[in-house]
Amino acid sequence: MANWRAVFIGFVTTIVLSIVGLAIPGIGQLVAGLGGGFVAGFIAGGGLLRGAWHGLLAGALGGIIGAFLLGVVVSLTGLALGPIGGLLGVGVFAFATAIALIMALESALAGAIGGVLSG
Repeated sequence: MANWRAVFIGFVTTIVLSIVGLAIPGIGQLVAGLGGGFVAGFIAGGGLLRGAWHGLLAGALGGIIGAFLLGVVVSLTGLALGPIGGLLGVGVFAFATAIALIMALESALAGAIGGVLSG
């Protein structure tokens, strides 16, 4: 069973580090995913698999919500462009979802390390 407190704290850590990481594009987002996953895995404890699971959940939650918000913003902005603007939003959502998958996997790796180090 998932420790949702650990997942939520890891998610919030990811969001905060992502905002701070905007100053260093690319690397800042990578560090945010790793940091949030590590925190989720460390708080959940229980070893390698439990830490990886909680890191994955925290990273996926942050990535999916971020992809959704980015897709909505681009779609609403694209309404001024007519039908092409809506397709632009769908394309951006698909790209952001792929990035979210990568973020979830890196968070799972960091969560596994956090889970091992916690106990």
